[in-house]
Amino acid sequence: MKEILIASFDMEVGGVERSMISMLDNFDYSRSHIDLMLYSHTGDLIDLLPDKANLLEESNAYKTFRIPIGQVLKSGKVILGLTRLMAKYKANKSKVSEPGYRQMQFMWKYALPFLPRLEKKYDAAISYLWPHYVVAEKVEAETKIAWIHTDFSTVETDINMDLNMWCKFNYIVAVSGACKNAFIKKYPSLKERVIVIENIASPDIVKALSDEKVENPMTADPRFKLITVARLSHAKGIDNAVSALKLLKDRGYDDIVWYVVGYGGDQEMLGKLIATNDLQDSFILLGKQTNPYTYLKEADLYIQPSRYEGKAVTVGEAQILGKPVLITNYPTARSQVNDGVDGMICDLSADGIADGIETLYSDKALRDRLAANCSNINFHNSKELEKLYELI
Repeated sequence: MKEILIASFDMEVGGVERSMISMLDNFDYSRSHIDLMLYSHTGDLIDLLPDKANLLEESNAYKTFRIPIGQVLKSGKVILGLTRLMAKYKANKSKVSEPGYRQMQFMWKYALPFLPRLEKKYDAAISYLWPHYVVAEKVEAETKIAWIHTDFSTVETDINMDLNMWCKFNYIVAVSGACKNAFIKKYPSLKERVIVIENIASPDIVKALSDEKVENPMTADPRFKLITVARLSHAKGIDNAVSALKLLKDRGYDDIVWYVVGYGGDQEMLGKLIATNDLQDSFILLGKQTNPYTYLKEADLYIQPSRYEGKAVTVGEAQILGKPVLITNYPTARSQVNDGVDGMICDLSADGIADGIETLYSDKALRDRLAANCSNINFHNSKELEKLYELI
């Protein structure tokens, strides 16, 4: 039996975390024993992890990366706190538009000498979330596999620093063909290591959870209901969504309401933007929800207003529930939706989103056709795991 390690950050509510749960749920445990290393045993999804995966004991050192720097220093982990401060300083000095990616790179690089190694040797070690320094440097394994969930053409990373890390992996798994191509364009020397394994869907679980009874304001709302499930961040484009709804209101569409399930660093900014546009009653932030499917089920239309994606898990989940979907034309969009068949792709702008919504709002036959096409797709793709078994 193969000994496999899977490492990730935590189990906060998010698409990557849900995709890992689906993978673990569908894994063939008759051929492998899985140890799961979470750097922090936190998050609302942790109870959904299957019992067959062995959750390793939490490490106090690794846990510090989701704790505020001041708290880390007060707890006595002074060196780790100082490496975080140095990473923040170095990233801000790099003068890139989104220094968060650089900060994460520097954070792990500087902290690595002070983090414990795993004692057990594995047949295969999988790092499920970038940056992958822990599995690259602190784990001994015959085969090392790194997962990429984002479009690397859109993020500003230190390429040389990343290359030193990527070269420690035998294989790099991209969640879509477009995601793979964007990665290879940025790191052409790694082309032979990259393989596509799509996110494992669990249609039966999604459908069952959508029937769960929760207190849901959407149920009694008679308006035309839009929904987005996403982190409240620049990448997900929720600010463009607010602007798009304002445009629709100005065009006279007063019976449209937009619900957003999710949380994140942009919440305060978005609240102010909603108030500035006088949309408090029609752009509603529902916050973090462990089960987004009950909300998806009540919607008339699913919207993904992202600026970039690898392959959005939530779009596939909306399609599983037979919802018409509208996504923005981010670089990997056409690997996610067959435009006009199982969804629509609109221009990546507030105007484009508003135009797309207006088209679908006004054409029920189009919405019904998109939804029917989604209902006819077989989303069961657990055979994708055969690709992973071959790598292992």
